[in-house]
Amino acid sequence: MRVTPEGEQIVAYVKSILKLAEEIKTCAQAASNPYSGILKLGMIPTIGPYLTPILLPAIKRSMPQLELDVVESKTPELEKSLLEGRIDAAILATKVEIPQVAEIFLYDEPFWVALPYRHPLSLHETIDFNTLRAEELLLLEDGHCFRDQIISFCENALESNPKFKTQQTSLTTILSLVGSGAGVTLVPAMSLAGSWVTDSGIALRREATGSAVRSVSLVYRRTYPRHQLLNRFADIICAGLPDTVKPARR
Repeated sequence: MRVTPEGEQIVAYVKSILKLAEEIKTCAQAASNPYSGILKLGMIPTIGPYLTPILLPAIKRSMPQLELDVVESKTPELEKSLLEGRIDAAILATKVEIPQVAEIFLYDEPFWVALPYRHPLSLHETIDFNTLRAEELLLLEDGHCFRDQIISFCENALESNPKFKTQQTSLTTILSLVGSGAGVTLVPAMSLAGSWVTDSGIALRREATGSAVRSVSLVYRRTYPRHQLLNRFADIICAGLPDTVKPARR
């Protein structure tokens, strides 16, 4: 059995009606207390592990009646979930070119270079990406915006040898490989507060030009009615950020 073309159109209309009905219900609930209820939030894997430990205690203090339901996934999946109404908002590090979506800018986050202690470049205080060798660069698998950003930053270095090591794993595992001497990678500044920084066999160095930066935003559907909650949520995130990033608001 399959749905006819006419049926597919009807199903799309029904989904839109159900999503609108849910948002009407959400709007009514928010009228009594805008900072209560459930906020379904998506985060990408290179943000979630580092922002969540800061965010959850702050939300508990500032909005104790708000229940935060966190989903971690890649950017394309989160964009789809957002449009389909399965999440209310997402914290992303790429510009979302979707008309139905709006964003609240949160912070700019620089990248640092992570390399083994005995790597020749570890003797430098800052590192020029052009001095990195493509064959020793460790990246996440295709589909991660973090991977695409690193490739764009190291574009000149990759021109002569575009081959690099792709890992179907997490940033945590890649850092373990760096610590064992298997290669080098880039890390977001928020991750520098993690336990891996100490006794990991990894040297951390700033990027020489300061241009390797990603912009992080809170993204939501334009039809989502709880704008007051989202703005308060953005304020709480920015207030708890470490000095290694540049928040949009304090």
